[in-house]
Amino acid sequence: MEQRRVRVRFAPSPTGPLHMGGVRTALYNYLFAKKHGGDFLLRIEDTDQSRYVSGAEQYIVDALAWCQMGIDEGASVGGENGPYRQSERKPMYKQYADQLIESGYAYYAFDTPEELNEMRERMKSAGVASPQYNAVTRSGMKNSLTLPAEEVQKRLNANEKHVIRIKMPRNEDVKFEDVIRGWVSVNTNNLDDKVLFKSDGMPTYHLANVVDDYLMNISHVIRGEEWLPSAPLHVLLYQYLGWDTHMPKFAHLPLILRPDGNGKLSKRDGDRLGFPVFPTNWTNPETGEKSSGYRERGYYPEAFNNMLAFLGWNPGTTKELFTMDELIESFSLDRVGRAGAKFDFDKTNWFNQQYLRKQSGEELAPQLKPLLAEVGLVADDSYVANVCELMKERATFVKDILKEGRYFFEAPTSYDEKTIKKKWKESTPEIITELRDLLGSLNSFDPESIGACFKIFLEEKGLGFGAVMPGFRVSVTGLGAGASMNEIAALLGKDEVLKRINIALKTIKK
Repeated sequence: MEQRRVRVRFAPSPTGPLHMGGVRTALYNYLFAKKHGGDFLLRIEDTDQSRYVSGAEQYIVDALAWCQMGIDEGASVGGENGPYRQSERKPMYKQYADQLIESGYAYYAFDTPEELNEMRERMKSAGVASPQYNAVTRSGMKNSLTLPAEEVQKRLNANEKHVIRIKMPRNEDVKFEDVIRGWVSVNTNNLDDKVLFKSDGMPTYHLANVVDDYLMNISHVIRGEEWLPSAPLHVLLYQYLGWDTHMPKFAHLPLILRPDGNGKLSKRDGDRLGFPVFPTNWTNPETGEKSSGYRERGYYPEAFNNMLAFLGWNPGTTKELFTMDELIESFSLDRVGRAGAKFDFDKTNWFNQQYLRKQSGEELAPQLKPLLAEVGLVADDSYVANVCELMKERATFVKDILKEGRYFFEAPTSYDEKTIKKKWKESTPEIITELRDLLGSLNSFDPESIGACFKIFLEEKGLGFGAVMPGFRVSVTGLGAGASMNEIAALLGKDEVLKRINIALKTIKK
């Protein structure tokens, strides 16, 4: 038997920004497709028009682009299996709903919302905790299984509001193999007669996604575990529509949990604990509410992807840093766990830190220069690159280089109070003056020469490191801690260092 080409789809609803849980689903689909030389499709599931949010679809496309996931087929890039928005595929679904009715696997239901509520209240009164429209209750409702055929036709001819429901069989076991969870078996007595076709002429997700997956020849459905309870219904639809041999393999991904492991990660958790849950910034067009994203916070997409990949998957080795190509090479669904994965924001920062440190000063300089321009600071490329090289080990984000190393671009206007209070002694001005004069006599002002000069000075004066270095550092940088002063002083240059010491000696008062 010829092996089926791997084709996967990421199928979000345009009801708002793309949560990082959705991005992880997209990432796993993308990695799986590329690992097997297959196709990654973006399909927009907009059957529920009442929840449609303007701008959400474009947000999804832009977010995937920032995450460096190339779309092979989709509304934004085209393809042979379009349209890729379900709302534009509307005409093709009705025939499959009709086919299910004709073959006895579905039926028309004419119940009003009031009648449905009455049924639920009746069942609750009878002690049923979760009332359902199912094989038991359908017999007492207004549908084509209980009404005479001529009355059903009369209602249809009169365009009376109705839905089409699946006719769930009684007491049958629906079994399917999940790539991640193994064999799953659900008895149909635990399933209800889900609506497949709504009164507004649109299919529900259940029918639309099965039809679309079939017509788009999807080989694997990789989605969140919240869809696991719906999977038996989808399996039955494949069988009832005669598509058994084209049924995709299912893989239901574990949840991303709150940092404490207690429940699914939500936007509210991010707001409460101070981290984004969306890949990029989002402004709700209806309320104006703004939500922050990883991109605008200064995270690299590579670090974001690396972090997401590890929320549920592990490579089976101690390696933690992966490029996209390495993730593709290493990824497999059989190394995705079943249990929920706790989100660790500190680890996310660590990933970004590692990606920043892997870059050279020359690579970081163009990222820092726009931040310098924003605050009116200017420096040449080679100098900025040298600053980045020196400061990158102390930074998590590029903006940290400016925040912690602003003194490289302008002389300090204030001095760390804690350092002055603890380390600036009565003898410090005299000590720093003598050190200044010795530094001023150096012919070569490189880190090694500065270090040697400092060492000689301590030995000749019989002073400890702590008696000199804090005063030297605060005079030149305004700070109490930082990178190597030998490196800092060499980068600033002799004239600038001496000038700053002179200003500090006049300015700092105990």
